[in-house]
Amino acid sequence: MIRTAFRILVAGGLLGLLIGCSPLKVLNALTPGGTFSKTADLSYGNDPRNRLDVYTPTGEPANAPVVVFFYGGSWNTGSRSDYSFVGEALASRGVVAVLADYRLYPQVHYQGFLDDSARAVGWTREHIHQYGGDPARLYVMGHSAGGYNAAMIALDPKWLAAVNMKPSMISGWIGLAGPYDFLPVENPEVKPVFFFPNSPPDSQPINHVSAESPPALLMAARDDTVVNPARNTGGMARRLREQGVSVRELYFPRPGHATLVAAFSRPMRGLAPVLDEVVNFIHAQDQVLVR
Repeated sequence: MIRTAFRILVAGGLLGLLIGCSPLKVLNALTPGGTFSKTADLSYGNDPRNRLDVYTPTGEPANAPVVVFFYGGSWNTGSRSDYSFVGEALASRGVVAVLADYRLYPQVHYQGFLDDSARAVGWTREHIHQYGGDPARLYVMGHSAGGYNAAMIALDPKWLAAVNMKPSMISGWIGLAGPYDFLPVENPEVKPVFFFPNSPPDSQPINHVSAESPPALLMAARDDTVVNPARNTGGMARRLREQGVSVRELYFPRPGHATLVAAFSRPMRGLAPVLDEVVNFIHAQDQVLVR
């Protein structure tokens, strides 16, 4: 109890201290390096943004589960280097983490970043055994806009088909505060990305749920003011259940939209047990695979 309270106080103090600078870079600076080995700047495509980093748990594991992580930023901003703390968190729990960059607006609109996301997953399935990962235990995860990317890769078969894969090759997908049902677009930064006011309905993850969709873990901040949790996380969870797909749906009272992903970092883990939930979800799917 005391340790949890201390972590929450530390997290709150950090948030106050970091206003006006880069919170993510500070979290990375506070992240230890002894839990993983990092293989950086691997190419999965021809564009300069088609790069990824692999975080392998210390000890050279064989056939570890694998999570491909996509960050948020309204498809306008973001860099994999800002999320080293996510790679460390997963590696510290025996998971090989792949953090991928993807092309952003205005270089691309919808669908370009999904092409990249699929390529990153295809590269991972083909090469991850070289880094201690098991391609048969492959998960996609994302926060905010990255949660959208993960959802589309897991739910709409056409993206993985481009890299000779199927959603059934994904053991599960994990969404953190993802936008899954957001038409008409309201965010001014996102409107041009999705061709507002002519945004295609096909761009919405919720429209691609089927009985064959992979299992899902959906997490959100209860009071998220950026991505409506009831409509997006709640609506997606309902649609998955209607199709008989296994889904775990969680809402946390302490974090906000941005600090939900920050809760993977060691200084802010007291905000929400996101790391524990991801690891438990993977272990639960492992049990299903064994059967």
